[in-house]
Amino acid sequence: MEDVERFLYEDLDDKGDITSDALLGEEKGRAYIIAKENCILAGIEEAKAVFVHLGLTVSLIMKDGEEAKAGDRTMEISGKARSILAGERLALDIISRMSGIATLTNDLVRICRKKNPKLSIAATRKTTPGFRKYEKKAVALGGGMPHRMGLYDGVIIKDNHLIYISIREAVRKSREKTDKPIEVEVESIDDAVIAAEEKADIIMLDNMSPAKGIIAAREARAVNPRVKIEVSGGVTPENIANYTFADIISLGWLTHSVRSKDFSLEIEKARLMVDKD
Repeated sequence: MEDVERFLYEDLDDKGDITSDALLGEEKGRAYIIAKENCILAGIEEAKAVFVHLGLTVSLIMKDGEEAKAGDRTMEISGKARSILAGERLALDIISRMSGIATLTNDLVRICRKKNPKLSIAATRKTTPGFRKYEKKAVALGGGMPHRMGLYDGVIIKDNHLIYISIREAVRKSREKTDKPIEVEVESIDDAVIAAEEKADIIMLDNMSPAKGIIAAREARAVNPRVKIEVSGGVTPENIANYTFADIISLGWLTHSVRSKDFSLEIEKARLMVDKD
């Protein structure tokens, strides 16, 4: 995990953990990261990297993607107590946030696939700056689609592009310059049909009601049966089941409004001892 040093620096700066340094010497201990609520685990590997970077020995009890129950031990850490405490908050923050994302994604996948087994739940770029790849990984661990990592790896023609260029011309120009799938964001049924006529690979129905979206999807598929229909905008966990006519549902909620799961780190007092070597 190449970001460990940068993340740790937020907590330690150049001064270190002044509390632990004042109170502790060479004491050693064994600690466990414990799930405080049911969840899909994510971030275990990243948390392990934090402790390994600090010179600690780590044994994974559970793996990313597994279902943890409240009270489950997920990881064992042993070594210098000061190092355990130095990495505690960062490791817990990573696991808590990533597990929250993975769990919400998994919940929504299960809801939607009861109605449409082939439907994909996708993330957006509405992520935490500097932490996107981990949030996208958490979506994948929850059974979702990470979608684009950035502007560099996929073509999405959006409304602000279409201020300067028509849908037809935008699709044609994009096809001339890239072999990547071409997605077009539309806000009307007529524009969905135009995008289908131009053989766009994916048509994103932006902020359409379910009733309007069903009509747009039907008419676009009538023109191009191979086109994928994506819905986005205004989708929440409460209304997502209304959009299962689509092939893909993308929602920023997975990363911008998710609730982190609760984990704790507990050191076994009985295992604390002074290293006399």
